[in-house]
Amino acid sequence: MPWLRSSPQCLSLSPGQRECERTAFSFYCAVRQQLPVWLLEEMRSMEVFCWDNGSPRAFLPSEALLYAIVHDHRDYARYLLNRFSVSALRAPSCSFCCCPGSGAPHLNVAVRYNRVAVLSMVMEALKDCDGPPGKRGEYLDGCGGCVHAADAGKTAVQLAVELSHPDCLLQLLVHGARPDGLEVALQRLESCVVSERQAAQRCLDFLLLFLSKPPPLPWLRDEPQRWQGVLGDSVFSWLCGLAPSPLLLQALRCLAQSGSHCITSLPDFLQPEIHFRLL
Repeated sequence: MPWLRSSPQCLSLSPGQRECERTAFSFYCAVRQQLPVWLLEEMRSMEVFCWDNGSPRAFLPSEALLYAIVHDHRDYARYLLNRFSVSALRAPSCSFCCCPGSGAPHLNVAVRYNRVAVLSMVMEALKDCDGPPGKRGEYLDGCGGCVHAADAGKTAVQLAVELSHPDCLLQLLVHGARPDGLEVALQRLESCVVSERQAAQRCLDFLLLFLSKPPPLPWLRDEPQRWQGVLGDSVFSWLCGLAPSPLLLQALRCLAQSGSHCITSLPDFLQPEIHFRLL
């Protein structure tokens, strides 16, 4: 956040810069307190300011959306996305990040904080955008965020796999994000503690649903007994290129293409993570 940046310049801020930091922090606190949307918009447009390129300016919708995601203010996120559409997903200005042009971090922030409901709203906004399909794919598969941040160089899918956030991962995959991160998912599943295993298993299962062809993973064959125990014989053979994908996996893959609700609404005995282990 802008008031948390640490640099020698902070020691000699002008009165205008200090006032911008004060109002920016008040806006951050107002979103955190889940104040009504009309009040937050009044503050954003008239009362709070960022210091940008030597002068104060009002907060952009994309900057306000970051606050709404962090604090899970769903009503405010919904308003910003409905009112400003994809412009609310543009990269924040340099006052929010020390690296100009670092990309829009909204997807990564939503995944990191596991904001499934807000992420779904973002996906719907992207689906309705008028831009070419390639642009939408670039956004979904982009590595958003400052190069100094913990998420630097990671797509939202990769981050969801790393953090074992399966509901976020399913939202991204259903809406067209590239199913990257299979190697991380396998390693995460094998190394995680028992309490995290179910979430890690679901992440792996969802990646398998959206992989039309598995990437080459020659190291699986080096320890067949170890990985067969983790994956089951059928999935192991498919990932090693020794057999076609299991029929149940093919059927669930077709179902998954219709939307996340088609998978999450399945009865327990048909949930992917149960069957993939038994294949």
